Amino acid sequence: MKATVDWTGNASFRATSGSGHSVQIDGPPDHGGENLGPRPMELLLMGLGGCSSFDVMSILKKSRQDVTACHAELEAERADAVPAVFTRIHLHFVVTGHDLKEKQVQRAVSLSAEKYCSASIMLEQAGVEITHSHEIREAS
Repeated sequence: MKATVDWTGNASFRATSGSGHSVQIDGPPDHGGENLGPRPMELLLMGLGGCSSFDVMSILKKSRQDVTACHAELEAERADAVPAVFTRIHLHFVVTGHDLKEKQVQRAVSLSAEKYCSASIMLEQAGVEITHSHEIREAS
């Protein structure tokens, strides 16, 4: 896996993945940025959410659950001192569908957290406390 990051002025950068996708990263105005994109730590948090969501949906599809939407809400706490690393992250999944089985949704979230999500497992090994919860909503 490869990526590049190029400075585009002030506190702004263009990050490009090895697969050719790019995202603008920028700092807050009080650090010389123009708020043109997410902060680097926000990208890390979004990556964790994407990794976990990918796993949850893959597991639910394999278990033949009729999912119509999957929404992940992430909340993170950071250390007060530099480096301001993540100390705690909570992922809350809202899974919507038809006749979803509680046991299957719980299993998908647990398997992602404990076995499949590389981002989550890597952060936990670095000392970040990561918790998960979920809720199921019936599709209309």
